[in-house]
Amino acid sequence: QVQLVESGGGLVQAGGSLRLSCAASGRTFSIYSWAWFRQAPGKQREFVAAINWGSSTTVYQDSVKGRFTISKEYNVNTIYLQMDSLKPEDTSVYYCAADRDLTNTQRMQQMSAYDYWGQGTQVTVSP
Repeated sequence: QVQLVESGGGLVQAGGSLRLSCAASGRTFSIYSWAWFRQAPGKQREFVAAINWGSSTTVYQDSVKGRFTISKEYNVNTIYLQMDSLKPEDTSVYYCAADRDLTNTQRMQQMSAYDYWGQGTQVTVSP
């Protein structure tokens, strides 16, 4: 089993920045694919960004390209989502997800592809 714990959420003004962290523990040696999803009130959970560190592949939702960056710190089994130029529409609960080895970029964007999920961290962007 793999456990994921997100942190770093909070309240920020539009135009500001936040860095989310996702700390992984357990049988992480088999995990190569990591992603961030988000869910706003009354909306479905949606893909934000993903990374496969074996292939160095990254993929982003169009609305966050150029503003968000997903990365991984290998020696501490933590992934990050650096969020810059935040907008009120980025307000959501952000979830970290992980799976063994996803290399297809379409598959990396699908919730059903991920077996492991964190509990989420709230990000609120004020106008």
